[in-house]
This record gives sequence, C-alpha cells and structure tokens, in this order.
Amino acid sequence: MENKQIVFAAPWQVEVHDAPLSISHIGDHEALVKKKYTLISPGTELACLSGNEGWFGMPGIPGYASVSEIIEIGKGVEGFWPGDVVFHYGDHSAYQIVPTTGVFLRAPQHVPLTWVPFTRMATVAFTSTRVSQIELGDNVAVTGLGLIGNMASQLAKLAGANVFGIDLSEQRLKMAETTGIDAALHAGRGDIREEIMRLTRGEGVSTLIEATGVPKAAVDNLPLIAKSGELILLGSPRGEYQTNVTEVLNYVHLINYGCITFKGAHEWRYPVEKDPFVKHSLVRNSQIVFDLMAQNKLSIEPLISHIVKPEEAASAYIGLRDDKEHYYGVLFDWA
Repeated sequence: MENKQIVFAAPWQVEVHDAPLSISHIGDHEALVKKKYTLISPGTELACLSGNEGWFGMPGIPGYASVSEIIEIGKGVEGFWPGDVVFHYGDHSAYQIVPTTGVFLRAPQHVPLTWVPFTRMATVAFTSTRVSQIELGDNVAVTGLGLIGNMASQLAKLAGANVFGIDLSEQRLKMAETTGIDAALHAGRGDIREEIMRLTRGEGVSTLIEATGVPKAAVDNLPLIAKSGELILLGSPRGEYQTNVTEVLNYVHLINYGCITFKGAHEWRYPVEKDPFVKHSLVRNSQIVFDLMAQNKLSIEPLISHIVKPEEAASAYIGLRDDKEHYYGVLFDWA
C-alpha cells in the first residue's frame, strides 16, 4: 500500500514522500494503524531538522506523538480490535506498523482527538514534577513557556505550587496566563530576580524548572533559587556555551550557602510500562494525563496554534523556527 510520509531529507529540508508499506507481515504483537492526528514536538524536531542531533539520521521520518485508528492487529494482540482509536508514539506518516506493547493505549472517551497527542508533551513535562520536591504552597519558576514548559507549569500548579513563568515571547506569556499561571514575566523587561523576590517575599523559588534547553538560561537564573532549592533540567541542553564553571559551582555550593541541587528530568528515567517495584511509568503518567484532560484540569485547547495538512509540513516547520509568536502547537491532520 502507498504511505504518505513527512521526511527530513537534509538539514532544513522537509519533503513529503509517498512510499510503499508492506502489510503482509504484521507481527504477533503489532498493529497496522491509520493516523488521525500527529503533533510536532518543536524542540526535538527542530533540533533534528537542524542536523545537529547525532541519533537522528537523514533522510528520516520525525515525530513521536499520535492518535490513530487500528486497521489490523497481529494474532497475539489482546484487548484491542480494528476500529479502536489509540494513543501511541507514532511518527509523521499516514500509516504505520507499531508494537502494541508499551505506550499503546485506548484514547480516552469524551476528549477531543486533537488533544490526545498532547499527552506525550504532558508526560515529558511530568518528569519535572516527579523528580522535584514541589509541595503545596511552594514557589516555582519555569523558564521557557513552549509546549513542554507550559505543561510543566500547569502540572506544578496542580501540585499546589505558586507558579511563575519566564519567556521572551509575548504569545507564550499570554498563553501561560490563559492556562492559569500565577505570573507571566517577560525575560527581556525589567529585573526578573527583583520581581521574583517581590512575588516570593524575598525568598526566591524553591524549584526552578528549566524548559528552554539553553544552558545559559540555567546559569543566568540560578539567582532566582532560594537557599536549599533545586534546579530541574527539563529541556535537553543544546548548543555550545562557555563559562567559568568554578563560578557556577561556587554559586551552587558556597554563595549564601545556597546548597542548590541540580536534577535531570528526562522522561526515559522511568520505565515504559507499569512495574510493581517502581511507582511511576510512562504508561501510568499517560493515563493520569488522560484523566486530567477528561476532567478539564489540564488546559489543551489554547496550546493548539495550527492544524495543517501533511503537504504543508515545510511551512509549518519554518513557522515553528522563525515565527514563534504564531506557531507553537502544530498538528498534522491525516484525514
């Protein structure tokens, strides 16, 4: 059968291909699915498109957040049937043969299908609250209010924190206000530390979630963190940054006896499937996100900026790279 695919052919070169897909050998624990919507992950996919991610080979098919309809199942698949609509880690293609183990979950009822792929963004963000010491009444700052940072701010708010978001984009700040953040601060205006100290009665934040992936942002915002606070590295650090590491370490260790803790918050630190010896897993987090969506406790609709056809992929990625005021949550409609 013919299969439409979005392909990163070379750095900053996006193409749409029609390629044959053989469906004669679906594995016992696999399913053939037809995509309904897939969501672009701006940070990861633009990094791949730049050619600077060694693990992503070109030409290659990007994408990892999908809601799809099952067309055919392998003979060993239990609990799923053709016609079921599922959330899974699928790429940007019309059809795909995927494993039915791991994160392969029936889509929640009474939740718009356009929301379902955002589950992946939420579970990525979930790690920041899982590894943190955030408790009811704590003060939390989030640097970078894209999809992941916005989700992290919403989840920290649900955990009972007072959440302050920092970004350079007016649109992202407005979006964060729409989704319930306590204060949205423009990074290029005024003294951010002074404002954070005002908001926290001079204490600083007990948790800083760094969601930009820009190393300089993590270092520059260390002064926002209270004594014995923590820096959560949610965005994967990318790009070269040169500084005096002794100054950074002294700030963490010595200045004001800060005792600041650094924590990595990559989603894959947890197992994929439920494990009786580990509390958290990607499957459990996904199911919790489903419940939050169904209860309207997690705000998704304001995060959707565009729903486009696959043929518009090149312009969508250009928009995400060059026009962040208008492009942020972009879905491909495979219907």
